[in-house]
Amino acid sequence: MKRKDAPTETKSMAKKPRPEVPEYHLTPSLKDEDGGIVWPAPKAQMQRARDLILECAAAGEKTLIVPDKDADGLTSGVILYHTLNVLGLPLSLLSVHLLKKGNNIHTEEERYAMQAQDPSYIFVLDQGSRKAGPVIDRLHKALIIDHHHATPDSFPAGAEHVTACDSPPVATSSLLTYTLCEPLHESVGERCSWLCIVGTHGDLGNTLKWEPPFPDMRPTFKVYTKKLLNDVVSLVNAPRRTATYDVSSAWSALLSAAVASDPASVLKDKRLLAARQEVNAEVERCTHTAPKFSPDGKIAVFTIHSEAQVHPVIATRWSGHLNSKALEIVCVANTGYLPGKVNFSCRVPRCARNREPPVDIIQSLRSYASLKSEVVDGDGHQSVNRPSLLERLGDDFARGHVQASGGIVNADEFDELLKLMRIGEKSEKKRDDEAVPKKRNKGALDAGQTNTLTKYFGRSSVTKEGAAA
Repeated sequence: MKRKDAPTETKSMAKKPRPEVPEYHLTPSLKDEDGGIVWPAPKAQMQRARDLILECAAAGEKTLIVPDKDADGLTSGVILYHTLNVLGLPLSLLSVHLLKKGNNIHTEEERYAMQAQDPSYIFVLDQGSRKAGPVIDRLHKALIIDHHHATPDSFPAGAEHVTACDSPPVATSSLLTYTLCEPLHESVGERCSWLCIVGTHGDLGNTLKWEPPFPDMRPTFKVYTKKLLNDVVSLVNAPRRTATYDVSSAWSALLSAAVASDPASVLKDKRLLAARQEVNAEVERCTHTAPKFSPDGKIAVFTIHSEAQVHPVIATRWSGHLNSKALEIVCVANTGYLPGKVNFSCRVPRCARNREPPVDIIQSLRSYASLKSEVVDGDGHQSVNRPSLLERLGDDFARGHVQASGGIVNADEFDELLKLMRIGEKSEKKRDDEAVPKKRNKGALDAGQTNTLTKYFGRSSVTKEGAAA
């Protein structure tokens, strides 16, 4: 007769429960004077945007669509492209401009390239919003369709705008564009609903529930499975993350699939398949880099070196795994994406998403950059008149959303930011513990323990990626 093992305390120990995160669609909405919800954007902005789309289609003049590089931006562009065409604008008058790696619409190179196409109408989708001069230096009408954090004056001079950033639950740019265009022509709902799902899942994840105020997508899911559309998201996002930054392949694949009403065709695109394989390998290479923390435990920084845009993927991955009562921001800094620059992505970890007050990454980053830093000149004298770090970082710092921000800054300025955050410094509590050695308890870990964080992150990856912030 076999003897049963004696019960142990370790077997009965329950895992620490994961924090509850409210369903995205349940985020309380704002109400207007009549009691109706303000969604996906203020009514006046929505109406003006629709009027401009209809005006453009009727004008029959050169039109330029400038979508962002990811699934949300590209699907927004395809939805608008289809809408303008079915409303009567010939394809010969429709052009698409895709930005180069590391650029934004305000970069002089991009402004010249857009102006060279001589457009009368310009639609900028999902590119973020900032106060700036006109989109191009010639007579034109511009519409900014966006959902990133913005203030009332965060838009190019003379441009109309419609933004979802202040109308929770914040819609993606593709969802905003779909909601704008769907009432304008009967074919938009039939031909573009799957594009809306792809773009929205690209930004908000594939577990999103399509419940009010989101539109009812059940008819679309009866035609195209969630697995199919989520696979499309993965493939469309891959080319812009590669070192070659081949966004045009993703645009062409989406546009062809939209014309044929066949999203499955995207899954057969050889360029997209190769790009996804390349990106997956690079993510795996970089993801085991060890983090360094601020003394208060609020910020974790992973520093990698890659020509691929994998820092947002790794930031999102670690934000779902790291768990701490103190942790508020997970940051992945990439020193290899652009020469002399650091591209970084920040996410609010899952464990902090239900905190009160809510974590605001943009405000936190700006607060750290506003701190006084001890800067000395070559003679060892402290610099008194030097502008603050926040002033020197420029407009590409702390962009995006309050829970998913980032930026592109000079390498030396990013190092200065890390010093202001005190990344890598030990907390006072830890210093006190180290000052007075403690006796080893009987229950202390065995010195031969091999399952350690160092082993997980890997000494080689720490050395190669320069994990020290």
